[in-house]
Amino acid sequence: MQILLNGDTTSTNATTLGELVIELGLEERMIAIERNLEVVPKSQYKDTRLCDNDRIELVHMIGGG
Repeated sequence: MQILLNGDTTSTNATTLGELVIELGLEERMIAIERNLEVVPKSQYKDTRLCDNDRIELVHMIGGG
């Protein structure tokens, strides 16, 4: 499947946002995801299905001070 991930066309085998997080090797508690211009709550990542050409914006939080 093809999605637009942070502005770049990307191929993925993931069928849900939860699977995409795992595929990308990210830690769920440190990210925020927007799908097709709507923020998705972390509690819904595992149940939110991906569709061809979805627009995913993923922000990774970085701590520091």
